Amino acid sequence: MPAPSPTLAELAGRFQLGLRGDGGVRIRGVATLAAAGEGQLAFLANPRYRQELAGTGASAVVLAEADADGCPVPCLVAASPYVAFARIAALFESTPARAPGVHPSAVVAEDAEVAPDAHVGPFASIGARSRIGAGAVIGPGCVIGDDCEVGPGSELIARVTLVTRVRLGARVRVHPGAVIGAEGFGLAMDAGQWLKVPQLGGVQVGDDCEIGANTCIDRGALEDTVLEEDVRLDNLVQVGHNVRIGAHTAMAGCVAVAGSARIGRYCLVGGGAGIAGHLSVCDRVTITAMSLVTASITEPGEYASAMAAQEARRFRRNAARFRQLDALARRMVAPPKD
Repeated sequence: MPAPSPTLAELAGRFQLGLRGDGGVRIRGVATLAAAGEGQLAFLANPRYRQELAGTGASAVVLAEADADGCPVPCLVAASPYVAFARIAALFESTPARAPGVHPSAVVAEDAEVAPDAHVGPFASIGARSRIGAGAVIGPGCVIGDDCEVGPGSELIARVTLVTRVRLGARVRVHPGAVIGAEGFGLAMDAGQWLKVPQLGGVQVGDDCEIGANTCIDRGALEDTVLEEDVRLDNLVQVGHNVRIGAHTAMAGCVAVAGSARIGRYCLVGGGAGIAGHLSVCDRVTITAMSLVTASITEPGEYASAMAAQEARRFRRNAARFRQLDALARRMVAPPKD
């Protein structure tokens, strides 16, 4: 028999939240303010959605103290409503049980090590000298090359490829299609032709990281490419060889980080941003979406370089004037004629 839905009072106690209104309301699920119905919990974290609070159909709302007086239903008061909502929402996430063992269709090298309570799914492949830790999940179609390590409690959801010399820490989650440990883009020009530079390093991924679908992390040329603990990468992120990303940094979709860049801790990088190679970004830097970083950043703060979309005719006029800026600047600084 499934456990009964938690009451609002139980949630308040479990997550140390303030309670306004009837604590006996039972919560069966979560939703947005606009879409929530009876038995569901919504949240208000962004002021732009405050106008939806009065008409919400939710049975309860997680919100900040400043919004509690305007809430028409019972509420949970949190210092950070979004964080509180995320923790509560996790209670309603259903994950399929993974039976321990190796599926008959999987191929495991003779000298590979798989923990007894790990799960290796159908058509997975595990290469020589690789190790799968306790409670790890290797989903269907995953390919783990030689000399790789998957830490305890980690999950490769499906069709993930660890090419070679990849070490994942504990509780790492990798989404479908990701490729970790492919050759870095190392080339040298020799007599008019490209000469491939061997990529002899590996990839180290720290504990509690998450790597999005179809993201690629190249292995190092000599030293390893490194993601420190609790790094979060969205889908379609490209991390070049020998990059180092500091702990607790998050990157949105389609970010590209060129080789040998150093990204600090607690950084946020918006979607589609590019970071050139061989530079460094200090801790606690926010780079807005579609920005291009071409020089090292040494001071914390928010940085932007993208031009916002505008009406096409106005953009063409502005672009024409942009081409004239150098000549105009030279005229402004030119010495006066006698």
